[in-house]
Amino acid sequence: KGDIAVMGPLTATIPERLNSAGKITSTFKLGELFCGPGGLSLGAVQAKIQKKDSVYSVEHEWAADYDPDSCKTYARNISRNPESVICKDVRTLRIEDLPNIDAFAYGFPCNDFSLVGKQKGFNGEFGPLYVYGVKVLNHFEPKFFLAENVGGIASANDGEAFKRILGDLEKAGCGYSLTVHLYKAEEYGIPQTRHRIIIVGIDKRLNLRFKVPAPTTAVSPKTVREALENPPIPSYVPNQELTKQSCLVAERLKHIKPGQNVWNAVLPKHLKLNVKGAKLSQIYKRLHPDLPAYTITGSGGGGTHGYHWKEPRALTNRERARIQTFPDNFVFSGSKESVRRQIGMAVPPKLSEQIFCAILKVFAGIQYSSVVPSWDNQETLFNVNAESVK
Repeated sequence: KGDIAVMGPLTATIPERLNSAGKITSTFKLGELFCGPGGLSLGAVQAKIQKKDSVYSVEHEWAADYDPDSCKTYARNISRNPESVICKDVRTLRIEDLPNIDAFAYGFPCNDFSLVGKQKGFNGEFGPLYVYGVKVLNHFEPKFFLAENVGGIASANDGEAFKRILGDLEKAGCGYSLTVHLYKAEEYGIPQTRHRIIIVGIDKRLNLRFKVPAPTTAVSPKTVREALENPPIPSYVPNQELTKQSCLVAERLKHIKPGQNVWNAVLPKHLKLNVKGAKLSQIYKRLHPDLPAYTITGSGGGGTHGYHWKEPRALTNRERARIQTFPDNFVFSGSKESVRRQIGMAVPPKLSEQIFCAILKVFAGIQYSSVVPSWDNQETLFNVNAESVK
């Protein structure tokens, strides 16, 4: 079950105030780059930790993204002040003009680090964008930060990209103690096999160390049937439009059993795909109701939309959102494909919430069960724990 994380004393000031109930609240103001629709921040603002008469929490201060639909979604669901959500290319954003923050989060673009694709790393258009997060850390020196990316980042540019990113994050501001781990979402109550590297850094001056919270559902993961049917999705909720499947696709799906894809199903000749080279396992793959869903993606052509186990159709965006643990009252803005992209690129809010809760426990000095991180920090050289990342 892992060890118990024992935290040291708080050695620096955290913003405090009295709430309406007369309790002391320690609230971290959060800034975010590449915010997308708000998966990370929704989990952050939902995280609350109470210790005696003190409450530790996170509140939104500002967020930025270049995609107008994502910014509209974020402003509608996360921020009470639309002006706090800046829709702008990060390369033209004046970081020094943003309000002060105590905490920072960013899922820097993963396009060039993904295992699906050419994995260009620093040689791609998006790889170098992580440096804007480093600039935020240098300017604001927040007490902690959280950075997220795909597992493929660890092997991009023969591993040199990851090592450089970790080194830059560790040296940013006045220095950060890093905890780097490959989180398997299905082990934390998320009904989806989604694996992401998450880096948590705490200002070294605080003499605190974040530890990876122990998995909660490693033995009995939440199934996609439970996610979509308990409770059933009401027909009137937003983003629940059905996709109009062609007769050919519908016929093909009827021959594919739950858990199968177009390559291992027994199909009539006219329903088979004529594809040479790599055959992605998710092509026309139907979900298995008694297992977590496979990874919900934000882009891709025919056969990549995720498919219901019982009905011969693609998932609706609300079903995708359920699998990503967005609540039904979270409304996504934009076209159907834009919403699909937003959902697929997001961090599951319930995973984010658990990690932010653990961070708040660190600052509150509360013990919690933990596991060994996938990477160990030895004088800025991060040595992979191979057993942890299989």
